[in-house]
Amino acid sequence: MAQMNNTNSTGQAMMRMISGIAVLIVFTALLYFAAPDSFYPWAKAIHILAVISWMAGMLYLPRLLVYHTDAEKGSVQSETFKVMERRLLRGIINPAMIVTWVFGLWLAWKGFGFQGGWLHAKIGAVLLLSAVHGYLAGAVRKFAEDRNEKPARHWRMVNEIPTLLMIAIVILVVVKPF
Repeated sequence: MAQMNNTNSTGQAMMRMISGIAVLIVFTALLYFAAPDSFYPWAKAIHILAVISWMAGMLYLPRLLVYHTDAEKGSVQSETFKVMERRLLRGIINPAMIVTWVFGLWLAWKGFGFQGGWLHAKIGAVLLLSAVHGYLAGAVRKFAEDRNEKPARHWRMVNEIPTLLMIAIVILVVVKPF
């Protein structure tokens, strides 16, 4: 029965996520077609909101993995962490990364024509952040199958990587050092 409730609530969470993405797409299309000349600041706002969501998830997921490492395999606590990790990844981190990339690339094209050393460095840092995202997604799969082999210390160190990349990205965007 608990498995059925978990599956049902996961399905409902997925439907909410899909609905939210659909609303974002419709809202974005309306903004673009209603006033294409004033769409840029809206795109920037959506991009920033997506980045904040992506970073929140990228900072929280490794912490969950630290705590999950200490939970006994098959325990209620371990199963709870599996649900939390999956929902965080699928419901927040993945969609936020997609929206970040879509709007970020559009902004880079529209606002800068993909010109500027700082922009290339920023895109490189975002690629690295995306690689960390992929690594964490793989870890969530391993944890879901009770196959984690990394100690909690590893996940504590991984937790610092998104922070360092975020600092570099913000400096590149604001200061534009080159």
